[in-house]
Amino acid sequence: MIDLIAQLAEVHRSVGREPADEGEIVRVVMKRTYPTTPDDLWSALTEPDRIRRWFMPITGELKEGGHFQLEGNAGGDILACDPPTRLRTTFGGPASVIELRLAPSGSDSTELTLDHVVPVAMAGSVAGALFVGPGWDGAFLGLGLYVAGEAIGDPQEMANAPELLPFTRESIARWTDVVRNAGATPEELDGALAATNAQFLPGE
Repeated sequence: MIDLIAQLAEVHRSVGREPADEGEIVRVVMKRTYPTTPDDLWSALTEPDRIRRWFMPITGELKEGGHFQLEGNAGGDILACDPPTRLRTTFGGPASVIELRLAPSGSDSTELTLDHVVPVAMAGSVAGALFVGPGWDGAFLGLGLYVAGEAIGDPQEMANAPELLPFTRESIARWTDVVRNAGATPEELDGALAATNAQFLPGE
């Protein structure tokens, strides 16, 4: 039996506010090491037949200059694609940009870094990390189970299963600590938490 809460401890999380060419941004960074090679992890992250096994169905041209669409979720434009080390895309809108970076980590292991930036005007404050962090935690979990050979079934059904509620609560708690330590005010934190709980824990 996989300890889902323990999976959260495998992820390093940070958030910060910094200047950029077009004004301030909020940057969310997550890192986790997976027990597989960069080539295999790149394949799991970029091949539609594999992506749907741990995340959700995806369509489009998964190459630089192409466009992708996640079924029932965000789409975006692929800004850079350098196999097997870097993938940079917009996500849900032109001002929301994610970059995935893969680097070898010891023998047959790979460190994955997810770097997600949005304008402060969109995030509101560093507390805006709560709007995306728990969702990315779920994606990191699904990828980890898939890479480890665990049977996931339908990833979307798993994401909405009652058994995943403790994982989601703990994810929100961990992101709450991250944004508090990053300088979010109590008012910013309360507003972001209300929206986050409504999104990820509806009915609670």
